[in-house]
Amino acid sequence: MGNFQSFALRKKKTARFRLTKPNRRRICQFRGSRKGDFIISSVTKKINPENPEPDIIRDAAYVIRKGGAVLFPTKCLYGLGADALNPDAVDRIFEIKQRPRGKPILVLIHRKKELELLVKGVPPAASRIMDKFWPGGVTIVFEAKNTLPENLTAGTGKIGVRMAGHPAAFALAQAVNGPVTGTSANLAGQPGCSQADELDMQVGERLDLILDAGLLRGGAGSTIIDVTYCFPKILREGTVPAKNILSLF
Repeated sequence: MGNFQSFALRKKKTARFRLTKPNRRRICQFRGSRKGDFIISSVTKKINPENPEPDIIRDAAYVIRKGGAVLFPTKCLYGLGADALNPDAVDRIFEIKQRPRGKPILVLIHRKKELELLVKGVPPAASRIMDKFWPGGVTIVFEAKNTLPENLTAGTGKIGVRMAGHPAAFALAQAVNGPVTGTSANLAGQPGCSQADELDMQVGERLDLILDAGLLRGGAGSTIIDVTYCFPKILREGTVPAKNILSLF
């Protein structure tokens, strides 16, 4: 992968961090990697939100495939990306967010075919929702395959899936060529961030790579709907109004 530049972290009174000018490279063993894999850590890369640079996306995908954690933009808020099929990488996301282990983590995909890796089946209700709202701001909860990491589903037997709508998030999922965690980039119980320099310092200092796409739309996250019931059930109303989804049935 291309050379990464190291950035210093400057603490603010608000317990946030802001990335400063490059000062020196710091090569260290990559968190979560196999022994002998080394990259340069504490890195940020500016990325074009509409036309993400392929080399930056390749670098981010490499980090994820090696078990790392990446900050990346979604339509509304920044997310934390890791290999959703790697239990150790999923553990890192729980640790970074200080997320309760009883809460599952949703995943992003770039094509419907990847559902075959994740879910036991696709009910007709889910197909209607996907045809209307994917890619975009609707996360669909399915019955999870038994082969998924237990920490990803938090033992619920269910998995939330969304097709990435933001160009950079879509390109990242495509480059990884597998499901990527899509949980918001914040400490558990705290609000998400719509720009990279608002990221909580406790989150930012534990990431391997930050993709900074500038100011995002902000607001609510995705709407979450569970299709494992006889009639689809809205679990959280977000950017897509619940009435718009339920009008399909």
